[in-house]
Amino acid sequence: MNIATIGTGIIVEGFLQAIEQLDGASCHAVYSRKEATAKKLADKFGVQTTYTDLTAMLEDPHVEAVYIASPNRLHSEHATAALKHGKHVICEKPFTSNVKELEALIALAKEKQLLLFEAITTVHMPNYHLIKKHLHQLGKIKLVQCNYSQYSSKYNQLLAGETPNVFNPAFSGGALMDINIYNVHFIMNLFGSPEQVRYQANRHPNGIDTSGVLTFTYNDFIATSVGSKDTSSMNFALIQGEKGFIHVKNGANGCEEVLLHVDDRVISLNAQTNPNRLFYEAEAFQQIIETKNHEQCYAWLDESLSVMKVLDAARKDAGIVFPADQI
Repeated sequence: MNIATIGTGIIVEGFLQAIEQLDGASCHAVYSRKEATAKKLADKFGVQTTYTDLTAMLEDPHVEAVYIASPNRLHSEHATAALKHGKHVICEKPFTSNVKELEALIALAKEKQLLLFEAITTVHMPNYHLIKKHLHQLGKIKLVQCNYSQYSSKYNQLLAGETPNVFNPAFSGGALMDINIYNVHFIMNLFGSPEQVRYQANRHPNGIDTSGVLTFTYNDFIATSVGSKDTSSMNFALIQGEKGFIHVKNGANGCEEVLLHVDDRVISLNAQTNPNRLFYEAEAFQQIIETKNHEQCYAWLDESLSVMKVLDAARKDAGIVFPADQI
């Protein structure tokens, strides 16, 4: 799997570190609008080719797949261009700005018979699979609680009167899309789509949500999902059943350790040996690309689309509108 990257942030470095650990995978090229930025990342990872022209990079015959970690608003544009050039796509979360954009991407990928993935760490974690395996031991589920809160250095810029991308409606930012999305995937991959969604958000005067509480109503239980970029917290996920509960330490995005509380016992479950939380998704994507397993890819796309529908509904409930919604 020869990849090229779009974006040069910390998440890209983590993904490239994961790629380095995979046999048969390598980064062939780095794209950035600025040559100096592209070269700095390329030099750090021993990548020989850099581009400042996106079309030129997408026309490179050595590039098999494109990893996209540009600002949220540009995900759809960059993924569309990559698919039209015959490249498989791995796109950072959130997949797109809204359902309309994602449906168009999925249709294009299927038309081109290409593979398209949302890079969401949670659902590929070995410990997440352990949660699924042991969930039945809790009995009837009554409550699910998730909290992923991380004070953002960009929030200081927002308070100072600047508008960094992550807090800019024009770039489809906000706490729901940037951080609470991990909780949403965590809950929905276990329990499916809820009957009702409510989102109560703390909003900046520019309309973006800096933190918020998302409530899922299922047929016989309730789930709450807290995501914050304006405060910090003890991060966790709790699944509470009539016969016990599961505690995921340090939040849904990494599933670092799972504590199963049943029959007055606490059992530690941990199948993760790699400290790089992006490794497991990179490994999964490589396997699907190498085996051309479109069926599994499409199943993941169905899940991502269900999540995007909930994100759209949540934003609508809170009155959060992106310019991308008006197109």
